[in-house]
Amino acid sequence: MADHFGSQPSDVITMKVTTTPAAHLAFTNLAFCSPSDLSQFAVPGTNLFLANVADVFTLSFIQDGVIALNAVQRRHARVSADDMVTVTRFVPPEKFDLALLELELEFVKKATKQEQVDAVLLSTQLKKKFNCQVFTVGQRVTIEFHGTNYILTVNRAVVEADENQTNGIERGMICNNTYLVFEASNTSGIKIINQREAATSKIFKGNEFNLQSLGIGGLNAEFADIFRRAFAYRTYPAHLRNRIGAKQVKGMLLYGPPGTGKTLMARQIGKMLNGKEPKIVNGPEVLSKFVGETEKNVRDLFADAENDQRTLGDDSELHVIIFDEIDAICKSRGSSRDGTGVHDSIVNQLLTKIDGVEALNNVLLIGMTNRMDMLDEALLRPGRLEVKIEIGLPDETGRLEILHIHTKMMNENSFLAPDVNLQELAAQTKNYSGAELEGVVKSATSYALNRHLNMEDLSKPVDEENIKVTMLDFLQALREVKPAFGTSPKALQNCRPKGFVDCGDRQNLIYKRIMFLVDQVSNETSPPVTCLLEGPSGSGKTALAATIGMNSNFPYVKIVSAETMAGLQENTKAARIAKVFEDAYKSPLSIVILDNIERLLEYSEIGPRFSNTIFQTLLIYLNKLPEEGRKLFVLGTTSEKRFLNAVGLRKVFSVTYSVPLLGTEDAKKVLKQLNVFSEDDIEVASKALNDIPIKQLYFLIEMAAQRDGKPKETIYTRKEKLNISHFFDCLKEVTES
Repeated sequence: MADHFGSQPSDVITMKVTTTPAAHLAFTNLAFCSPSDLSQFAVPGTNLFLANVADVFTLSFIQDGVIALNAVQRRHARVSADDMVTVTRFVPPEKFDLALLELELEFVKKATKQEQVDAVLLSTQLKKKFNCQVFTVGQRVTIEFHGTNYILTVNRAVVEADENQTNGIERGMICNNTYLVFEASNTSGIKIINQREAATSKIFKGNEFNLQSLGIGGLNAEFADIFRRAFAYRTYPAHLRNRIGAKQVKGMLLYGPPGTGKTLMARQIGKMLNGKEPKIVNGPEVLSKFVGETEKNVRDLFADAENDQRTLGDDSELHVIIFDEIDAICKSRGSSRDGTGVHDSIVNQLLTKIDGVEALNNVLLIGMTNRMDMLDEALLRPGRLEVKIEIGLPDETGRLEILHIHTKMMNENSFLAPDVNLQELAAQTKNYSGAELEGVVKSATSYALNRHLNMEDLSKPVDEENIKVTMLDFLQALREVKPAFGTSPKALQNCRPKGFVDCGDRQNLIYKRIMFLVDQVSNETSPPVTCLLEGPSGSGKTALAATIGMNSNFPYVKIVSAETMAGLQENTKAARIAKVFEDAYKSPLSIVILDNIERLLEYSEIGPRFSNTIFQTLLIYLNKLPEEGRKLFVLGTTSEKRFLNAVGLRKVFSVTYSVPLLGTEDAKKVLKQLNVFSEDDIEVASKALNDIPIKQLYFLIEMAAQRDGKPKETIYTRKEKLNISHFFDCLKEVTES
């Protein structure tokens, strides 16, 4: 380009059109003017001279006030020689480099024979010849290539920042990284060769990936795996891929808990690719009640890709087909009992398209599911959905990224209060999925907005400037939005409704030893640690297990008890237990409490009998190793150790601790903490208590309080003490019965 001239540029100039003074200048895509006029088109701070007709250049023999355009430019601008035109100086936006430029080729003069155009050579020449020039959709450019004159028509222009419109016009500046795609109609007499080699690494629209700008947080490692497995091979030229001999990946499966970003990841991958717009379909949408219609729906998804491969071969663009909830239609063949065989036909149809005799090489199938175990195994083998990426729950760094994404707008617009600490919120939201974190932000926003509403007069104007989402709003939202794969404090608290008291040295020792096991699970990579608490009924095993779960600070703690599965069929109970364990494997740190194992197994002394289905389920999951990076602690309770020994379940547990009944000194310690008797009465009462279950002791205290005429809920908080004689009467009645 020419040097910057000294005069001040003007935004609008009226000039007279003339023809290009020399034939070779018609192939430059430049407009020409005099040296004195050139400064009018200067872009401040650069050496560029841009106008809304074309880039401009100087010729000393052109008169002032005249602009020279070639024939193609004049036709495009709809002007003739000697016409007066208004020319506007154009200042490009900050990000204006073209990532993608689609150009259609045709001969200037119709050829009598077919010409082959090498896309690699043409791309190199165009980048060298037109570097830093602006190309606009609809623009026509004349070039000379290997002795033949061509016209290029711009069909598509995408800038790297994906801001491909300037005042409604798609345009950008060509650079070395621009991906050039060449097209030619079947009747043009032009055949484009080596189009894929011209692409090199530009199967993506951008040169780099900022996942947060795409609304994806906490999935950098997963995206790196996806890129390495599914796309790295495609970025290399065809000749190199042929020399390597490996085949490209045709399908991938994104699996994991609901709300973790599988669908978002798949949609953004489709948008980042330079191929055809991705086809997104939900699994159930494919199904049809008409015979053969479902299979036709599947074939229709691949029709465009088949047509491109048939006509363009290796030059075909990549077609992305995204199947959400793929488990709804691709169940294991033979597992569906609807009598129609539709699900089996869908699996067969997909297998044929991906890896059959006429397999497509220009298709990438992305499936998403929460239940990978339901998919037909044939779909998951190499050559089909072979890349299996788990999109799991985000870690603390990932949660912070997600919170930044969802609070970005309110932060930029000053609606986020200064006291909001996203780092602290990320630390407090263990086991929250991305969708649940978004729910937390929505809930916190609702608290902030509600503060500024007048419920008596909703039409009253709101003071927008004072709306702030505070840290208190977020803390309230955390109490409202709970993670599906999190701890259930209410269920654990129900196992110890009176709280947890010091029951003596033996129980304290057991508590400390189990907490050592919890630390072992937290800090070491080891197989699942299993522990069994056995002892007489009512000795406090369940309360102890619940307390350990609450004090562990593990993000996932679930209790499995017979009470939660009352009335369910045997197979349903087994499935419920299996789901608790499967969910536990999705969390980095988990505790599963199996309360009253003999009742879970439906054990009865008469017979004896128990559920073999549930027994086998427990046996499988107590021996199953979690995936790498997952740690599990299983804590069981039982009052029937003899039965567990007989069926072989006892030996599955790594360690067993016996929880004793309360002795005299233990009972005295408990009564002192409960503070329901006077000091003298505690001494007398404890001497009468030996080998008593703590559960029974609580019952006796509540029974005596009722005889005192005191409300049950005030027993452990009131200042006056219980009548010791009523307590002994109750004790006598209970022991005699």
